[in-house]
Amino acid sequence: MKKSGQITIFIIIAIVLVASVAGYFIFRGNLFQGAVPSSIEPVYNSFLSCVEEKVYTGVDILESQGGYIELPEFEAGSDYMPFSSQLNLLGNPIPYWYYVSGNNIEREQVPSKANMEEQLGKFIDDKIADCRFDSYYEQGFEISRGAPDARVLIGNSDVEVNLIMDLNIAQGEDNSLIKNHRLIVNSNLGNLYDSAKKIYNQEQDELFLENYAVDTLRLYTPVDGVELTCSPQTWIAEDVFEKLQDAIETNTAVLKTRGDSKDYFKIDAGVSEDVRFVNSKNWTYSFDVEPADGKLLIANPVGNQPGLGILGFCYVPYHFVYSMKYPVLVQVVDGEETFQFPLAVVVQGNQPRKALDATASEVGLSELCQYKNTPVAVNIYDSKLNRVEAEISYECFGTKCNIGETSGGYLKKEFPQCVNGYILVKSDGFSDAKYLHSTISAGSVDIILNRIYKKNIELKVDGKISGKNAIITFTSDDNSKTIVYPGQKVIELTEGQYEIQVQIYANSSLNIDAATNQQCVDVPESGLSGLFGMTKQKCFDIEMPAQIISNALAGGGTQNHYILESDLQNSETIEINAQSLPTPKTLEELQNNYILFEDKTLGVNFK
Repeated sequence: MKKSGQITIFIIIAIVLVASVAGYFIFRGNLFQGAVPSSIEPVYNSFLSCVEEKVYTGVDILESQGGYIELPEFEAGSDYMPFSSQLNLLGNPIPYWYYVSGNNIEREQVPSKANMEEQLGKFIDDKIADCRFDSYYEQGFEISRGAPDARVLIGNSDVEVNLIMDLNIAQGEDNSLIKNHRLIVNSNLGNLYDSAKKIYNQEQDELFLENYAVDTLRLYTPVDGVELTCSPQTWIAEDVFEKLQDAIETNTAVLKTRGDSKDYFKIDAGVSEDVRFVNSKNWTYSFDVEPADGKLLIANPVGNQPGLGILGFCYVPYHFVYSMKYPVLVQVVDGEETFQFPLAVVVQGNQPRKALDATASEVGLSELCQYKNTPVAVNIYDSKLNRVEAEISYECFGTKCNIGETSGGYLKKEFPQCVNGYILVKSDGFSDAKYLHSTISAGSVDIILNRIYKKNIELKVDGKISGKNAIITFTSDDNSKTIVYPGQKVIELTEGQYEIQVQIYANSSLNIDAATNQQCVDVPESGLSGLFGMTKQKCFDIEMPAQIISNALAGGGTQNHYILESDLQNSETIEINAQSLPTPKTLEELQNNYILFEDKTLGVNFK
């Protein structure tokens, strides 16, 4: 038994010795690292400092570019959806974590932590070559290094880098070969990324940014309402959108994740860091509204038309439907570190977009746009057959594919196959064109664009230049242009057939007293007689509020006129001659003006 125990002890000692020798060769880089000769130590410390600097640089890029060092493939936006796949922040591209592509496909680009670690490791590998030893070469050092392989682990409050690379440093008889290099740098990248993910997931679940956008829309723009007046209500779309942009920029900036839970602008995101939400009017955006008459929102009155005198008053109901798309940059801040990512806010038809499923993944390109295999040649001309540069796209059953830009007014490219699709043409200074063309087989298309001309409008009433308020509308089969005169005196037109209408309004002091009218209707009788179709009369009192009509129809008319391009080319001003109507003093006289208006014509001259 004693002999057996001694043998066991020797075996254990042998195993320990073998393990020690093996460990020496396996970890000798790290062992040598702790025993670097004092003459070589400054060189190695300089190398570690350089690597540390590259780590901090990579972390800074990750934080400033939404978790990316290598950006995903760029995808351009479109007129319908203005977002590209990146937000341009002062020349720095930041990939959207959520956006809608130009062909209306929702996309997510949220990097994983593993992907961030991989990108940071590759960044360090690429940048180690920038670590220079020139000053040490001059001191007689011999330095060689192998291929680097950096392994990165992003913790909550630090970033650990294990760099595997042979680094041989020698001077005279001193020589060190270091294979493994370990660095831990202080950084809150992990915590910031986790908090950014929480905010992003909450936005996708609750759409709090879209809900704030809808509230802003209803507070700062005409959406639904009724005005007691007999004259149309008009808003200039550009003014409405400008006011809305200012409101979005301001209200986005005051959103916060800290403070009183009853605060309207407080978002319960469950994060400890400071969070900023940023929007700028200078970023890409899109605002649309329907119904719109050119650049105007117009709501027409009810109650002054012929046959509606029984109402005893006028009112203007309005309902406008908006679509908004704009970016918001989310910044999660802890001390001097800021992790930021952008996302798109989308409101369609006055309503927030639908929330994404939490497991939503990236969606590929539309199959229509992905498979372009029909060669089509497109020639773009103006009315004088001069070639025009333009942007070409193709639309098939609601899906729009970007094709490209012409060169010398000519483009030949592959189009997706489609029956009865449309070639869409956009060019500065010309009206947009939409040309029906099937792309089942190869072919060529010639498209002529109508040039847009800006013309001054001069309104005369009874032969004299007028300063009265008027709504002037040019309506054609393709579009409608409206201005509110005299605040607006310039209109953009192309050649074509137009119905020109002028409605002139004058100051009025027409008072309509409050009144109660009785209206009676036939209703079915109750009981057995009702089953046989018997009815009885039931009357209701309708109270009409008092009203002061400050603007009343006082002139105008309608004229159909074909406007030639030569008329637009050779003139600066369109003179419109209208006739006045008597100033109404009663609601009946106001209604009579509308009857007289139907027979009034206009004179149109170009000068």
